[in-house]
Amino acid sequence: MLMPGLLSELLADSGPKADDPLAEKPSHFPARAKRVIFIFSNGGVSQMDTFDYKPALFAADGKKTGVGGGLSNEERRLLRPLWDFKPGGECGTLVSDLFPHLRELMDDICLIKSLHGNDNEHYNATLGMHTGSFFFSRPSIGSWVSYGLGTANRNLPSFVALAPQMPYAGTQIFNNDFLPAYHQGVRVIGGAEPIPNLARRTSESGLQELELGLADVLNSRHLAERSHDAELSARIRSFETAFHMQTDAPEVFDVSREDDGTLSLYGLKRGQTEGFGWQCLVARRLAERGVRFIELVDGSSSHNWDQHGNMAEHADHAKAIDQPVAGLLRDLKARGMLEETLVVWTTEFGRTPGVDGEKGRGHHSACFSSWLAGGGVKGGISYGETDEIASTVADKGVHVHDFHATILHLLGIDHERLTYRHAGRDYRLTDVHGRVVKEILQS
Repeated sequence: MLMPGLLSELLADSGPKADDPLAEKPSHFPARAKRVIFIFSNGGVSQMDTFDYKPALFAADGKKTGVGGGLSNEERRLLRPLWDFKPGGECGTLVSDLFPHLRELMDDICLIKSLHGNDNEHYNATLGMHTGSFFFSRPSIGSWVSYGLGTANRNLPSFVALAPQMPYAGTQIFNNDFLPAYHQGVRVIGGAEPIPNLARRTSESGLQELELGLADVLNSRHLAERSHDAELSARIRSFETAFHMQTDAPEVFDVSREDDGTLSLYGLKRGQTEGFGWQCLVARRLAERGVRFIELVDGSSSHNWDQHGNMAEHADHAKAIDQPVAGLLRDLKARGMLEETLVVWTTEFGRTPGVDGEKGRGHHSACFSSWLAGGGVKGGISYGETDEIASTVADKGVHVHDFHATILHLLGIDHERLTYRHAGRDYRLTDVHGRVVKEILQS
C-alpha cells in the first residue's frame, strides 16, 4: 500500500524546488562579469621570460653579483631570458616571443606584473592560488563563486574544471571543502567520454525519471526528519544535477557542431576531443550556457612549467596554450561575450632571475605575472612593477588575496561579505585580508 502513496506524492511534487540552493542569487552590487574562465598554468611560469621585460637581466647574464634585487649571497649566476620581447597591440605592452598570438591581443588584456604569494612550494602555492589558504584545505574559488551566485543553468553544474591531468594540490583546486557538496567543481577530462558514466543506462527516459523521482521522495522524507543534515541535502541536489546533465552535457562537449573556422581559431582539427584547444572551446560553450565558473588546467604534477633543468622547455608549454587562449579571447569578443566574461590567466608563482641547475630557474613567489581580460577590467594596461631583474615587487604589489578580492568584485561580490559559518567561525576566500585593485577596473 506504500507505493501508490509515494507515486501520488511524486506526481504532486514534480515541479521545481522552491528552496533550490543552486538557484541564481543576486550579487551584492551590480556586477561587471557574469562568469569566470580561470586558466591555470601549473608549475610556475617565468615572469622574465614571458610578460615582464627586463633589459638589465639580458645585460647581466652570467654575473653573480652587482645587480641587486634581493638575491642571496650564495653562488648563483644570473640567467638572461631566452626569448626576445616585442610590443603588442596599439598599447605596446612588451610580450616575449613565447606568446606571439596573445601578444596581438594585449589591447584587451590587463597585465599584472606585481603579483606575489606566501610560499615557494608547488603544493602550497597552488593551494593558495585556488583557495586563499597556503597551508590548510579550504573551499576553492570556483566553489565560493558557486555558493555566492548559484547557476544560470540548472541543467549544468555551476562550476566545471576542465582538468585532463591533476596539478599540484590535486582535487583541492576544485573542492568544496566545508561548503555544501553541490558547490564542488565537476571534473571534465576530455576524450571520448569527457564525464565518465554520464550516458543513460536505458533509452527509456521516463523510467529513469520515475526511478529518480521515487528516490527523491524517499530522500526528502528522510531529510525532513534531519533538517540540519547538509550532506544529505547536497547528495539529493547532486542526483538532480546529474540527471539533467544527461540531456544537456553531451551537446556541450560535442565540438563537432562548430564550423571549420571556429575549430581553426583554437588550433583544432575536426574530430579532435583532447588538447588545450579543445578545453578552451568547451570553456566558451559552457560559458554561453550559463556555467558560472570554468577552470582550465594546463599541465599536470609531472609535466608542467617547472623548468629547473632547462628553461628552453618553456617553449613547448607556451606553444600548447598560446593559440588556444588567444582563440578563446577572439571568439568571446566576436560573440559579444567578453564584456560579461572575466578571463583570468595565472600560475602559482614565478621563477628566480638566478640560474637553478645548469640552465633552469628556481621557484619564486616574491613576484610573478598574471593577466585578466574582459569582465570589467581595463584592457591595454599593465599594473605594478618589479625591480630591474624581476626579483621582487618594486611598486603596486598585488597579493593573491587582492587578486581574489578583485575577481569577486568584478562578479558583484564583496569579498568581506561572502562568508560561511564553519566550526564556530565565519570563513571567507580572502581570510582576513584582501583589497580590490580598483586601479585596473573600468570606470
